[in-house]
Amino acid sequence: MTLKKQRVTVLGSTGSVGVNTLEVIAAHPDRFEVFALSAATQTELMLAQCARFQPRYAVMASAPHSRELARKLKDNGLETQVLAEKNALETIASHEHVDAVMAAIVGAAGLAACMAAANAGKRLLLANKEALVVGGEVFMQAVREGGAQLLPIDSEHSAIFQSLPEDPATWAERVEKIILTASGGPFLARDLSTLRDVTPDEACAHPNWVMGRKISVDSATMMNKALEVIEAKYLFDIAAAQIEVVIHPQSIVHSMVQYLDTSVVAQLGTPDMRVPIAYGLAWPGRLASGAKALDFKALASMSFEVPDRQRFPGLQLAWDVLGAPTGTPAILNAANEVAVAAFLDKKIRFDQIHAVNSATLESVVACVVNGMDDLLELDLKSRAFAQNLTRLMEP
Repeated sequence: MTLKKQRVTVLGSTGSVGVNTLEVIAAHPDRFEVFALSAATQTELMLAQCARFQPRYAVMASAPHSRELARKLKDNGLETQVLAEKNALETIASHEHVDAVMAAIVGAAGLAACMAAANAGKRLLLANKEALVVGGEVFMQAVREGGAQLLPIDSEHSAIFQSLPEDPATWAERVEKIILTASGGPFLARDLSTLRDVTPDEACAHPNWVMGRKISVDSATMMNKALEVIEAKYLFDIAAAQIEVVIHPQSIVHSMVQYLDTSVVAQLGTPDMRVPIAYGLAWPGRLASGAKALDFKALASMSFEVPDRQRFPGLQLAWDVLGAPTGTPAILNAANEVAVAAFLDKKIRFDQIHAVNSATLESVVACVVNGMDDLLELDLKSRAFAQNLTRLMEP
């Protein structure tokens, strides 16, 4: 049977998930073609991607980068059109000729485009966990009303999705809990007294995964896992109390589902983002990802441990905000984005990231949320508070 070729928009094509997505697409030219690409500032890499995949449209995050890319495309005789209007990301995410959208923009910046894809009923491959953390039920309502297919691309949530029954209507009556695994990042065994002296480069040196700098810092603080707990609550419509986190330093078991009879179903694989990406693109089928297969004969022993809340104080914030008024997760996400950016710019210490997050949650009150505009206003208010706080902390 010949399958219809899918036209794909990749939001955040120059990041690690975007690059891996394009590698999977390139390996299956009979199944996929690139319709549009977006990036923040990397015009040279975007130029190379446009030359290789020849998308109809490209979008950059700022007017200067858009003009630079347009000039380089023209100089190289490439026909890709650069869209520079205010809603360009929403345009390429909801375009009538697009079948699937890979949402790989880091942070809340990708939320509007994710909403546009959801409202347009696209197959939405969600690598941007912040869209669900900030959007919550408002975002899920858009998915339902738009008739979109929402497929998780985070390795943990993809693993959960693959381990659950095919029929979501049976999840509540069959599932006891879901268990998200975490590597523990680069500081799992580091002396706690030295964490205040951690440098950005040290925090970004993940032992297993190749990721961008923001998500690498989130892994080091385990705030990425806190955000994933929030994301899992909305993705799988499960109570926060039914979500557990365990540390698994080898990153082989990507997450698990425990059923009512105590059976546990897990998804295993090498730590390679091409696996969940390929699964999302091909679902409900499968296709070759290009990742190296597990060699069980050579596999080292696997271990699991309970997270140390003193080492990773931010993890508990996930359950705290899920038990708080609607919109509180958006406050946490905004504060964390500001705090991580300040740490990467060497304006605050590593251990002060949690201090910023906690203080912002204590000081900013969640408003009544009637829609996405209310959440975005809350996001801006939270960022302003967190930014003022980081300025006070600067050495």
